[in-house]
Amino acid sequence: MNDRNRPLYMISIAAELAGVHPQTLRMYEQKGLVTPQRTSGNTRMYSEADIERLNLISELTGEGINLAGVIRILDLQGRLADRDKEIDDLHKRVRR
Repeated sequence: MNDRNRPLYMISIAAELAGVHPQTLRMYEQKGLVTPQRTSGNTRMYSEADIERLNLISELTGEGINLAGVIRILDLQGRLADRDKEIDDLHKRVRR
Protein backbone atom coordinates (compact mmCIF):
# COMPACT_ATOMS: atom_id res chain seq x y z
CA MET A 1 0.00 0.00 0.00
CA ASN A 2 1.49 3.34 -0.96
CA ASP A 3 1.37 6.36 1.34
CA ARG A 4 -1.47 8.03 -0.60
CA ASN A 5 -3.73 5.07 0.17
CA ARG A 6 -2.78 4.66 3.82
CA PRO A 7 -5.82 5.30 6.06
CA LEU A 8 -5.14 8.37 8.19
CA TYR A 9 -8.27 10.36 8.91
CA MET A 10 -11.43 9.61 10.86
CA ILE A 11 -14.68 10.81 9.29
CA SER A 12 -14.82 14.09 11.25
CA ILE A 13 -11.35 15.13 10.07
CA ALA A 14 -11.94 13.90 6.52
CA ALA A 15 -15.18 15.90 6.37
CA GLU A 16 -13.39 19.01 7.58
CA LEU A 17 -10.58 18.55 5.03
CA ALA A 18 -13.13 18.07 2.25
CA GLY A 19 -15.33 20.94 3.42
CA VAL A 20 -18.46 18.82 3.84
CA HIS A 21 -20.56 17.41 6.67
CA PRO A 22 -19.73 13.89 7.91
CA GLN A 23 -23.21 12.77 6.85
CA THR A 24 -22.33 13.81 3.30
CA LEU A 25 -19.36 11.43 3.41
CA ARG A 26 -21.66 8.63 4.56
CA MET A 27 -23.98 9.36 1.63
CA TYR A 28 -21.05 9.41 -0.80
CA GLU A 29 -20.02 6.01 0.54
CA GLN A 30 -23.57 4.65 0.07
CA LYS A 31 -23.52 5.87 -3.53
CA GLY A 32 -20.11 4.30 -4.16
CA LEU A 33 -18.28 7.60 -4.68
CA VAL A 34 -15.72 6.81 -2.00
CA THR A 35 -14.85 3.64 -0.09
CA PRO A 36 -12.98 4.38 3.11
CA GLN A 37 -11.12 1.61 4.85
CA ARG A 38 -12.45 0.38 8.19
CA THR A 39 -10.74 -0.33 11.47
CA SER A 40 -11.41 -3.52 13.41
CA GLY A 41 -13.98 -1.46 15.34
CA ASN A 42 -15.66 -0.49 12.02
CA THR A 43 -14.52 3.15 12.14
CA ARG A 44 -14.20 4.74 8.71
CA MET A 45 -10.66 5.83 7.90
CA TYR A 46 -9.88 8.02 4.90
CA SER A 47 -6.59 8.23 3.01
CA GLU A 48 -4.96 11.17 1.22
CA ALA A 49 -6.24 9.66 -2.06
CA ASP A 50 -9.77 9.61 -0.59
CA ILE A 51 -9.44 13.27 0.45
CA GLU A 52 -8.28 14.21 -3.07
CA ARG A 53 -11.28 12.37 -4.51
CA LEU A 54 -13.64 14.08 -2.04
CA ASN A 55 -12.21 17.47 -2.98
CA LEU A 56 -12.80 16.68 -6.66
CA ILE A 57 -16.39 15.65 -5.86
CA SER A 58 -16.89 18.92 -3.96
CA GLU A 59 -15.44 20.88 -6.86
CA LEU A 60 -17.71 19.16 -9.38
CA THR A 61 -20.85 19.56 -7.28
CA GLY A 62 -19.86 23.18 -6.71
CA GLU A 63 -19.88 23.60 -10.49
CA GLY A 64 -23.50 22.44 -10.49
CA ILE A 65 -22.94 18.82 -11.53
CA ASN A 66 -25.34 16.44 -9.82
CA LEU A 67 -24.15 13.22 -8.18
CA ALA A 68 -25.15 11.09 -11.17
CA GLY A 69 -22.91 13.28 -13.31
CA VAL A 70 -20.10 13.09 -10.76
CA ILE A 71 -20.36 9.29 -10.74
CA ARG A 72 -20.12 9.25 -14.54
CA ILE A 73 -17.15 11.63 -14.61
CA LEU A 74 -15.26 9.58 -12.01
CA ASP A 75 -16.02 6.38 -13.90
CA LEU A 76 -14.71 7.87 -17.14
CA GLN A 77 -11.59 9.15 -15.39
CA GLY A 78 -10.94 5.65 -14.06
CA ARG A 79 -11.39 4.13 -17.50
CA LEU A 80 -9.07 6.71 -19.02
CA ALA A 81 -6.40 5.96 -16.41
CA ASP A 82 -6.75 2.23 -17.16
CA ARG A 83 -6.31 2.88 -20.90
CA ASP A 84 -3.30 5.11 -20.27
CA LYS A 85 -1.69 2.30 -18.27
CA GLU A 86 -2.45 -0.20 -21.05
CA ILE A 87 -0.86 2.12 -23.62
CA ASP A 88 2.23 2.59 -21.43
CA ASP A 89 2.51 -1.19 -21.01
CA LEU A 90 2.24 -1.70 -24.77
CA HIS A 91 4.92 0.93 -25.41
CA LYS A 92 7.24 -0.86 -22.98
CA ARG A 93 6.62 -4.18 -24.74
CA VAL A 94 7.28 -2.68 -28.17
CA ARG A 95 10.59 -1.15 -26.99
CA ARG A 96 11.96 -4.54 -25.85
